[in-house]
Amino acid sequence: MFDKILIANRGEIACRVIKTARKMGIKTVAIYSDADKQALHVQMADEAIHIGPPPANQSYIVIDKVMDAIKQSGAQAVHPGYGFLSENAKFAEVLEAAGVAFIGPPKGAIEAMGDKITSKKIAQDAQVSTVPGYMGLIEDADEAVKISNEIGYPVMIKASAGGGGKGMRIAWNDEEAREGFQSSKNEAANSFGDDRIFIEKFVTQPRHIEIQVLCDAHGNGIYLAERECSIQRRNQKVVEEAPSPFLDEATRKAMGEQSVALAKAVGYASAGTVEFIVDGDKNFYFLEMNTRLQVEHPVTELITGVDLVEQMIRVANGEPLSITQDDVKINGWAIENRLYAEDPYRNFLPSIGRLTRYRPPAEGELGAGIVRNDTGVYEGGEISMYYDPMIAKLCTWAPTRGEAIETMRNALDSFEVEGIGHNLPFVAAVMDHQIFIDGDMTTAFIEEQYPDGFEGVTLDEAELKRVAAAAAAMNRVAEIRRTRVSGRLDNHERRVGTEWNVALQGASFDVSIEADQAGSTVKFADGSELRVEGDWTPGDSLASMSVGGEGLVLKVDKITHGFRIRSRGADLKVHVRSPRQAELAALMPEKLPPDTSKMLLCPMPGLIVKVDVEVGDEVQEGQALCTVEAMKMENILRAERKGKVSKINAAAGDSLAVDDVIMEFE
Repeated sequence: MFDKILIANRGEIACRVIKTARKMGIKTVAIYSDADKQALHVQMADEAIHIGPPPANQSYIVIDKVMDAIKQSGAQAVHPGYGFLSENAKFAEVLEAAGVAFIGPPKGAIEAMGDKITSKKIAQDAQVSTVPGYMGLIEDADEAVKISNEIGYPVMIKASAGGGGKGMRIAWNDEEAREGFQSSKNEAANSFGDDRIFIEKFVTQPRHIEIQVLCDAHGNGIYLAERECSIQRRNQKVVEEAPSPFLDEATRKAMGEQSVALAKAVGYASAGTVEFIVDGDKNFYFLEMNTRLQVEHPVTELITGVDLVEQMIRVANGEPLSITQDDVKINGWAIENRLYAEDPYRNFLPSIGRLTRYRPPAEGELGAGIVRNDTGVYEGGEISMYYDPMIAKLCTWAPTRGEAIETMRNALDSFEVEGIGHNLPFVAAVMDHQIFIDGDMTTAFIEEQYPDGFEGVTLDEAELKRVAAAAAAMNRVAEIRRTRVSGRLDNHERRVGTEWNVALQGASFDVSIEADQAGSTVKFADGSELRVEGDWTPGDSLASMSVGGEGLVLKVDKITHGFRIRSRGADLKVHVRSPRQAELAALMPEKLPPDTSKMLLCPMPGLIVKVDVEVGDEVQEGQALCTVEAMKMENILRAERKGKVSKINAAAGDSLAVDDVIMEFE
């Protein structure tokens, strides 16, 4: 076995690989850029080597720099993680020439599966079900229209070298096919330096389901069930689970066997994933093969008990698989939520900055389930603009899907993140969405259910009453503490009132509290009552309560006359007032937000790349005003209505914070 391996990656996947290597008794070497000097993967590894400036194209993906680090460290093998150099055939070739093991597949398999046209032809030859389409070179838009008509609309126009949603268009008619062909071709040339385009049938009611395969260099190959990855935003997975709530055993077996056949056809040896699109009738079609470890691999590990990173290392060491297909069993259910540094209230724009609070739920048992959190950050650390915005992958396992979802809800409610925008409220909302609960989602789930973007969660009355009862009970505890601190120690509890008004989310509840040693009974004006128990004390940022006999986890911050409470994706200002205070508060005029309708505000922390207008310009609705770059993504800000530019406060090269005023209009 290897004595030392180098991880050619960063963040949570580097930390993940280090954990398994440590378990196997293998020393690890981290590499890091200037931006990652204090990163968690650097702290965890046995040694770390600096490889350059923050941009990945000057550090993590420069093969010569990685090879220098390998030489310095004496590492015998390299795990590439995912992204960066993980599917770079040249990197695998250079490692082989240097006598260093690549903990991944042979370069021939990477090359074969890295091209969508070539991979589809190989899949067809291996008797893998493929989407009807045209895989030859398409000369011009006229030919694209002709082919689209032969296949039948709707069609998907895709870049052969594409990925991440780039160079991809859906066409429903001749005009869209003509426009989509040219747009895809241009985008592919700019993004990949390869403008080859192919066209295939667009599958309606699509579900994204993938099969995990594991092969060795001795001709053995197995599949480890499937993962459902249909909850996606702009072709980026957000929620994954294993197994799929949609597949039956016969379909699972057919997809698995075809996946192994494809892997063997390209001489695959390592962990890999074969992705399929599955329609409403369980017809499945090959999409692509990812010749690396997937981001969502933990859910497969949780239901099979197989450590995929360990298996990759053993295969790279020349060992045959110790697992047969008969050994693979599906045990329970697992769900993964990707926690991103993206603000869901601002159309998921990137958010960067310091994690002033980062306290994930404890890993291990939680109720009937298990919590696992793969992360590469820590409290006080920075979310950089240079890399992927993923903060963590929160996973839960339980014997049933329903229990796994409930465990995930409680884990999300217990996950404290402050200092940046993040998508915790959004994934919490997904976990409570009836379509997800029923397992009836397609890849169009987010755009169909949130067509105008995510605007937060509105709790129903029953849940509001539970939160109100908890807030009333917590307020009583806080009032008792306040009287003690003030020095009035005698009979302090008698001076804390029993009648209160709780206002939240536009609702108002008059309540009375009867307290005892074990908790409080909160009685509502309509005659209903809820028993509240818990050990929350003032200052705690997390409250784990029992309300009405059911668990309720709240994130708590103090505000005047109440609390800011976050639960199940909702962000609430909860005011707890005495009856007289509530009466007076009702007379107060509502404070209106400032009028920013004549301003262009920066929607995220970022760098102004260019300003497209000048003072005095008349602008039209939809016209580009400026471009802001964040996390290496360019975002064009456009005019929402007609207007005249009266003032410009920023220029190309300026770094701006959220809500900084870029320009003003008359």
